Amino acid sequence: MLSLYLTRHGQTEYSRENRFCGDLDPPLTDVGREMAEALAASYASVAWKAIFTSDRQRTVATARPLAERVGVPIREERNLREIAYGEWEGKSQEEMAARFPEKFRYWAEDPASRGTPGGETAFQQPARAWPVVEHIRAQYRDGNVLVVTHKATARILICALLNLDVRFYRDRIGQPVATMTIFDFKPRGPMLRMLGDRSHLPPHLREAAGT
Repeated sequence: MLSLYLTRHGQTEYSRENRFCGDLDPPLTDVGREMAEALAASYASVAWKAIFTSDRQRTVATARPLAERVGVPIREERNLREIAYGEWEGKSQEEMAARFPEKFRYWAEDPASRGTPGGETAFQQPARAWPVVEHIRAQYRDGNVLVVTHKATARILICALLNLDVRFYRDRIGQPVATMTIFDFKPRGPMLRMLGDRSHLPPHLREAAGT
């Protein structure tokens, strides 16, 4: 049986401040690096078949401590990147809601089919990220595979795996930084075993994980 471990990267300044961060490439904060080390310490005993990340430094740095402990190379996949947010990159949701209330409301009502100005939609994102999951399922019939990706990307993939309407990915699925979600691929399809777990993080990092 294949088990897919889905992790959002550790804390960055942008995640801490709840800023739009798709094409931007910020590093992990000191707290984010602590999260990566905690993840490695807790999951080093798992027999990993493969470790995939997006090609952004925040996902690679989150996976690196574990990859080095277990001797499994990181496979960077550009298609696992976060949704691109166009003109809103680097801005906070509060700022955009205050400056462009109508545009923000229009986007927030249906982010699946309405992108931010110059950005992607939640329908466009799985068109590139889902084939990575399909590749993993075809290549690894059993064993454990880790995917380190981003907040919206993870939530959209979770919706796809559960056959949930992607229009509700922002309202129904939580993915705090450095948390773990696990799917087991059974004969009748993927079964959610764990969602957004942060038990591998010490208490001060669980609080920092936020939402």
